[in-house]
Amino acid sequence: MKRLVIKVGTAVLTDNERRLDAEYVAGLCGQIVDARKQGWQAVLVSSGAIGAGAARLKMRRRPQLIPEKQAAAAVGQGLLQQLYTDSLDALGAAAAQVLLTREDFTDRVRYLNARNTLQTLLRFGAVPIINENDTVSVDEIRFGDNDTLAALVGTIVDAHLVVLLTDVEGLCREKPRAGRAPEVIAEVNCITPEIEAIAAGGCSERGGTGGMASKIAAARVAMAAGIDVVIAPGRRPGVIGEILAGGKVGTRFVPDGSHLRSRKRWIAFAVPPRGTIVVNRPAADVLLTHNRSLLPVGIVGVEGEFGTGDLVDVNDDTGRHVARGFVNYGSGDVRKIMGRKTSEIKDILGYKEFDEVIHRDNLVAGV
Repeated sequence: MKRLVIKVGTAVLTDNERRLDAEYVAGLCGQIVDARKQGWQAVLVSSGAIGAGAARLKMRRRPQLIPEKQAAAAVGQGLLQQLYTDSLDALGAAAAQVLLTREDFTDRVRYLNARNTLQTLLRFGAVPIINENDTVSVDEIRFGDNDTLAALVGTIVDAHLVVLLTDVEGLCREKPRAGRAPEVIAEVNCITPEIEAIAAGGCSERGGTGGMASKIAAARVAMAAGIDVVIAPGRRPGVIGEILAGGKVGTRFVPDGSHLRSRKRWIAFAVPPRGTIVVNRPAADVLLTHNRSLLPVGIVGVEGEFGTGDLVDVNDDTGRHVARGFVNYGSGDVRKIMGRKTSEIKDILGYKEFDEVIHRDNLVAGV
């Protein structure tokens, strides 16, 4: 069976009073069950816990302070999951709650455990309902968004398609105006600076943490893994079935056919970098075009502090991002050996565990 990840935002899930829309949720679950009948295994990444909890607690405005958000999430997540459970039960399907944090992606063992759990749930016919664990995850509340989470989940379960349901028609060339329908970009094959600029000028979802820019960032992650992404209007009747049937709805992001293998996906997107290594232009070209390791001779600078085994970004001396990988030497040692030949490492450091600062097996270039 093919695998589908659906992300639904707070703006789509709730009514004008910030309450969960039970009728909409029931219809969404019906679309998921219909997709299963067409040969798709579905995972749902759902926002809405903080908004639902804030409404139940009768907060006058969306919570701003971290403890308020955590409290709202603690109340709202149960309400959200119960609504999905009841709706799917009525359709003969089982709902499974999965709450994830950033650490579940950055730690390799936890990443693999999450992967195994999700794939097993799909094998048994359950519908995983995924959300960030906002009750305990301060960083996720401040900086996270479920668009990125949906893309990362797509890489974990080897999805064929990620659908981001939102309250706009897709990626539009300009903001919607009264009496004028916006021009929706039907297909994107490469995320260029122009596409990023268009997304930056878009509208954020009502009540959500993301916006069009976060959806473009999520599309970049999924496309690197060879996964199609569609940004589509979540309130459009039968929108999921229309997308699966190849209908022209929303904006579809189509990868070029190449894709990263599972471990390379984890290196590229799941782990936050601890610092930056700056390389000269010849070294950058070798990394980008020849799948080579990073040697000290091509390094011209080090930014930040990191230890052996940490993930770092690799940029060229113009600031262009080149690669990302796990280092064999800490920042202090890299500063000592940068620009020098491999044969000089032992004389400089007094030891030499590796010839490479980053081995090609632990490096992902071009993402």
